[in-house]
Amino acid sequence: MQSVDLPKAQKGPNVSKDDQYRVMVVDDSAVIRGVFAKWLEEDPSIQVVGTASNGSMALKSMVRENPELIVLDIEMPVMDGMTALPKIFEINPNVQVLMASTLTKRNAEISMRALSMGAADYVSKPESNREVSTSMTFQQELIGKVVSLVSSKRRQLGLPLYEGKKSDIDEQFIPKKAAANAPSTRRASSAQPEILAVGSSTGGPQALLKFLSGLKEDINIPVLITQHMPATFTNILATHLSRATSHDCKEAQDGDLLEKGKVYIAPGDFHMTLSKKGDDLYISLNQDAPENFCRPSVDVMFRSIVEHYGQKILSVILTGMGHDGLEGSREVVNSGGNLIAQDEETSVVWGMPGAVSQAGLCSAVLALDDISGKVNSIISGDAA
Repeated sequence: MQSVDLPKAQKGPNVSKDDQYRVMVVDDSAVIRGVFAKWLEEDPSIQVVGTASNGSMALKSMVRENPELIVLDIEMPVMDGMTALPKIFEINPNVQVLMASTLTKRNAEISMRALSMGAADYVSKPESNREVSTSMTFQQELIGKVVSLVSSKRRQLGLPLYEGKKSDIDEQFIPKKAAANAPSTRRASSAQPEILAVGSSTGGPQALLKFLSGLKEDINIPVLITQHMPATFTNILATHLSRATSHDCKEAQDGDLLEKGKVYIAPGDFHMTLSKKGDDLYISLNQDAPENFCRPSVDVMFRSIVEHYGQKILSVILTGMGHDGLEGSREVVNSGGNLIAQDEETSVVWGMPGAVSQAGLCSAVLALDDISGKVNSIISGDAA
């Protein structure tokens, strides 16, 4: 592995409302670098400021190009993505890193580790050059994550968002401007919850770890989680959460009996719903059309839970891009259930929680550290 003398740490670019979101693509495949750069620059809000074929070259280019986001491949010669990742943050702690890997079990595990080291999110690369060059869905996902992550970081740093020409994808995934006043909250329902439902996306794996770690061990209701993740990743996430917390977490399977005290995570590429047989409820999975560009979708899960639990629902929206969960949350609240959202300061992206918060649907908008305590008090009946 080549050693690199790290440049002086950077604070990130000084930007104006006319400045596009600055992106660097790092991948050892010239084909992928070219296609990714072409795709990204088809969006009017994005400027690709550089490419590199390995981590060492990326580090040397960072000071000159000053990217706001780096799309970082995992497997590269000279210096791989995991070796480069901490060095990237030494140069610029505010840069957003989007890991890119194929959907193998090994790469999924490495991507999960990268998230724990500070990477903001990941994209699962198509597995062949032909798939790369023809995958419209992947292009939309890539652009959506780039504009969501960079615009959110600019807001956190007090920098202006790009206000030039935007695409339909930008409008979907750039978080809306915060209201002038604090988001209004509604009175919490007094109904005792019999199920806990959680939706999350970008930044979700680490948020879920902290949330579940703070959830009481003897929780006596089932927990359903929809985290936007591809297949392969969700099983690894469930295993990771089981090992790191006191809870029995599993990737849901079609036909699973819904049991109190268990945590069910929607598998990648499947919507998770509930079905009733006799007096029991079971997990049902389907591959109906994506909603809000998502499968699994939080909206789909919430709607199904409302059918079976009505007002006896406690729902939580954690960090995530886009607005999946907004309409489902509306149904939860209209049925008499409660909704809690993560606040902007502790969210990697305040898209999903921001949408429900600004719609006035939440009984509380809390920092991540405070959400599990609030949930514990509501479930135990001690909430004020």
